[in-house]
Amino acid sequence: INRGSLYDTFGDKRGLFQAAIAFYDDKVVRKAIAHLEAPGASKQAIVEHFLRLADLEDADCRGCLVTNAAVEMGIRDPDLHRQIAANLQRIEDAFFKALTRAQDKGEVAADVDTRSLARYFTCVMQGVRVMSRLRPDPLVLQSIVTVALSTLQAPEA
Repeated sequence: INRGSLYDTFGDKRGLFQAAIAFYDDKVVRKAIAHLEAPGASKQAIVEHFLRLADLEDADCRGCLVTNAAVEMGIRDPDLHRQIAANLQRIEDAFFKALTRAQDKGEVAADVDTRSLARYFTCVMQGVRVMSRLRPDPLVLQSIVTVALSTLQAPEA
């Protein structure tokens, strides 16, 4: 692709980057949270999600495009900030739905604030992505995931 075609299609580098974020959201993030959004997905889907994160699925440890963009550029560009925030909201909502189903099934205590826990899980997920770049040690990542999953203790009988 030549420069003229690139700019005709995307306008500028910023437009290209925003299109890349949208593509990543549609292809990568959608796939990553599909199991959380599946009908009936609840506590086990959340556990499996975090266990996959701790297994260093990104063998080259590049992390997550959305996380990297948020850390590097999100605050300086209001449009990009909104795009990244919407992406993270989508992830939070997937956790929230799975947590709500888990609560309805009695897998999570009735008094748990599922929205706050969904936000926490979104934050931990992003943190694990950052740590996978800085310290790609499965034992370190597994310890983080273990602590995060400890918040899913079953309700007391």
